[in-house]
Order: sequence, then C-alpha cells, then structure tokens
Amino acid sequence: MKRRDFLITSTAAALAPAVSFAGNQFQLVAQPIEAQILPKGEGKTTRSFGFNNGVPGPEIRGQQGQPLNVLLHNKLEEGTAVHWHGIRLQNAMDGVPILTQNIVDPDGTYSYQFTPPDAGTFWYHSRYLSHEQVARGLMGPLIIDEANPPDVDHDITAIIADWRLDEDGQLTTDFGNMHDVAHSGRMGNFARAFLPEISLKTGARIRLRIINAAVDRVFHLSLLGLNGKIVALDGMPIAAPRAFDTIELAPAQRVDVIADVEATLEIDMVTRTGNYILGQIDVSGEQAQRLTPIPTLPQNNAPRPGDITQELTLNMQGGAMNGRHGGDNIWAFNNLSDLQSKPFGRFKRGETARIQLLNDTSFAHGIHLHGHHFYETLSDGTLGDLRDTTLVQAGESREILCVFDNPGKWMLHCHMLSHQAGGMKTWVEVI
Repeated sequence: MKRRDFLITSTAAALAPAVSFAGNQFQLVAQPIEAQILPKGEGKTTRSFGFNNGVPGPEIRGQQGQPLNVLLHNKLEEGTAVHWHGIRLQNAMDGVPILTQNIVDPDGTYSYQFTPPDAGTFWYHSRYLSHEQVARGLMGPLIIDEANPPDVDHDITAIIADWRLDEDGQLTTDFGNMHDVAHSGRMGNFARAFLPEISLKTGARIRLRIINAAVDRVFHLSLLGLNGKIVALDGMPIAAPRAFDTIELAPAQRVDVIADVEATLEIDMVTRTGNYILGQIDVSGEQAQRLTPIPTLPQNNAPRPGDITQELTLNMQGGAMNGRHGGDNIWAFNNLSDLQSKPFGRFKRGETARIQLLNDTSFAHGIHLHGHHFYETLSDGTLGDLRDTTLVQAGESREILCVFDNPGKWMLHCHMLSHQAGGMKTWVEVI
C-alpha cells in the first residue's frame, strides 16, 4: 500500500517543551506557521496555525492552587480565543466568545488569569471557529502538578491528533463541509502522537499523560512496552489504579497511566484493519525496577453530590440517517440548535442535578461541560468516574450527576467539534 493511499503512520513528532516567562507568567502567540506535522524525513512542512510557532503549542505547567497568568497575542488574520479545558476556573476566564468574553481580534491581546484548583492533565485550545482552528493546530497541553507528585522517573505528555492532508502534505480546506458535519466529523488521513525526544531505561517508572486533541476522532489505544495502570481520567484521580487492555478516548478526553517500562514504549491506534503506531520512545539501558505498587493519586477537592434538586434530559438529535428534529441546524439538543437566549438549565450555586444524556442519533457524541466536572453514574446507580467529557454512543444514554458550584454561564456541547459547529451546543447558568 502506498503511503499516500493511507497516511496513518508510525512516526512520532517531538512535543514542544514547557515554556515559562517568569514563574507563573506565560505568553501564547497565535500565528500562521509552517508546522512539521509529517515526519521530518518527508521534507515537507504544512501551512497551519500554531501557538509560539509550534504544533502543538508549548506545554504550560503550573502548580495546584497557584495563580497562572497567560497573555494571548493574536497574530492571525482572524479572531480567536483560548479555552482552558477541564479547569474549574472563574467564568470570565473560560475563553468562550459571546458567552464569557469578546473575540480577540487580529493584533489584539487578552490576559487570562486564574488559579487552578485541581492537579492533573488538562489542555488549552481555540474556542473560536474551533472546528477549523483546532484542526489547523491551535492547541497545547496544560499540566497542573500536585504539591507532592508521585515518585516516577519521567513525567511524559503525549498529544494525539489527526489531520486531513492532500498529496502535498497540506491541510485540505474543506472544514465544516456538510458531509463531515452530518456524519462522524472531520476524519483525518494522518494521525500521530507528539512525544518528547527522550530515551527510557527498562525498569524506569513513568507517568504517561495522553490528551486526545483531535477535532472529531475517537481513539482506541493500545500501550506496548509498559506494565501499568490507569490512575486518572480527565485530570481527576480515580479511586484506585485500574488495569486496562485498551483505552478509549473521545475528543478532549485525557488519561494518566503510571507504568514500569519493559521495552520500547509504543502508542498504537487500534482499528478494525489492524494496529498503527502513533508514536514511540526507544529504550536504552536498564535500571532496577521499583518493587512498590502503582500509587493512587491524591484526590482533588471536587464537590460530592448532595440531594438531587433537579432532573433534566439532554436529547441529542440530528445528523444523517434518522436526523429529523425541531432545530434550525444540522444538530440539536432538545429540538434547539446553537446557543439560545435561555439556558438549558439554571441552577443555584451548590445545587446537584441529575442529567440524562440521550443519544437519539446515529453517531457517537462526546459531551463536555465547561467549568465543572461531573460523575458518570453506573448501572446500579452508584457514582462512577469524575469527568468533564463523556462519550455517549449512538442510540445509547448515560446518566451524570453534577454539582453546579461554579457561578456563571457555561457551555455544554458536543466536543466532536464538527457537530458543535453544526448546532450541538447549549449553555447552563449557575447563580
């Protein structure tokens, strides 16, 4: 099979290093760039967007409970804004044009100032024309360290994403076309993991943070060369380390794995036709392996649900194949498309609500709530994992419990960003 016939490949690219301009002061410059998306051996760069001249943008690293100050410079020829995905921050800093801030115009700046209450793996990305700007590369990792991080030899961030490229290695410009929006979204023909340029020793213990920064693709992953367990999802520690065979990540979801290295670290994408290597880190040498078990991460101070005071249903509607609804766009929630003048729900601060997520469509949707995390409830009614994005398969439903304790106006939308562009978005208000 020729490479251009099937571009999903086994080559990894280097992740941009963490950047700091004086402790907790950071700068992000959104600009047109020539990005090294294809392997360097191909000799081609891709015209795209990026932060600080890179795709992905630089790793911003902060400390739990310590303020961060990020100054955005917009050097694009169009507006933009930055959303800090998964951070329970004050509403004015959430980065949503119209709802929480104005668009940052070309040559404009915007100062984001917030104190992350939670340690974990998060990310930042464009929140204006995001189905196109994220697809062009406006995204990067945001890592918030614990006061006492777990004892590991390497803390590794991997961003996975896909791109739709033409024969010359350039992004196709069919963003938001009707077919993509009405189906599974913009599926790329090239996928890879961005990893740091390091080598590992067998016996080393690592913390591997994986961020799905794809616009629409759900990744099914296999991790080779490691013996470890999942310790956190969407930045939130789980109750106890969890064994796994494969890992499913919807767009915007994250997973933390702590593992001991046994051989070359390989991140594979699992498909119906076989596995494809997204990235790898080679081993060189060995060290004594730890005898201690995989640790449980300290819990973040997320609110526990109280008495349920509201019960709501969010019905996902639209798209191709059985997609009729009462909205005026391709997709809808409860027969309404796009942001309406009235919120989907209005909650008093601290109120606990049960929300039934009902997928009445032929496609999966990853539902993301800004400014909060929520509990997925299990089939027996007990609390499951704490997440900010949950995947609901076609024709299925999922129940979540959320404590709405963060005042403001917060987006609630499908993080298949093509679906969001096609109308699958609403908002809630906490007063």
